[in-house]
Amino acid sequence: MNASAINLQQTQVPAARLPLVEGIRHEEMRRRVCAPGEHLYRNGQPFRAVMVVETGSFKVCDLTEDGRERVTAFKLRGDCLGVESIDLARYACDAVALEPSSCWEISYAALLRAAAQTPGVQADLNAALAREIRNGASWMMALATLAADSRVAAFLLDMWHRCGSAGCVTAHFALRMSRMDMASFLGLKHETISRSLAHLVERRYIRVCRRDVDVLDPGGLTQCASMSVS
Repeated sequence: MNASAINLQQTQVPAARLPLVEGIRHEEMRRRVCAPGEHLYRNGQPFRAVMVVETGSFKVCDLTEDGRERVTAFKLRGDCLGVESIDLARYACDAVALEPSSCWEISYAALLRAAAQTPGVQADLNAALAREIRNGASWMMALATLAADSRVAAFLLDMWHRCGSAGCVTAHFALRMSRMDMASFLGLKHETISRSLAHLVERRYIRVCRRDVDVLDPGGLTQCASMSVS
């Protein structure tokens, strides 16, 4: 992809381990299980901990000035939640489970102690913060420069590669988010998402059945994801 499209390699997390969790004492973290639609935390709640996704997936969202929900990120296994609020007294957004999901909650105080004592924990924390910055910048560039079909293609490639880093090695993956959530994240209308998916199917780049996606032509999909607005 060119510089205007999302950098897929920057979004991947090694599947063999969960960052941060390995360096924290068991008594200083807890495992949380969420049902679909359940909030992990809400905007305005006191910030006390960061979370590392173990299974499932979450969406991160906030509210626009007119009260509409805006999705800002999707988090999969190995991704960190709550790092966007580290310098704040309260969480700056909502985190909601998209499916039956689990995560490890690490108190921020314990994380700071472990980072000071264990170089590996500090490196994991730095990497999580760096990924947050890179991903935000990459998607900001993509949404500013890519046409609708290219945004959807870039999103599908990103999710495919991230699912692959989480242990799926086939060309098949499932979109756990709704079309409305995709539209919100990509800055498009719901019907535009449906049209763009239909265009990608017509070009034989992908096959779609409800939320299941098969990548048929990775090269063609990648080329489509690189086409900026003319």
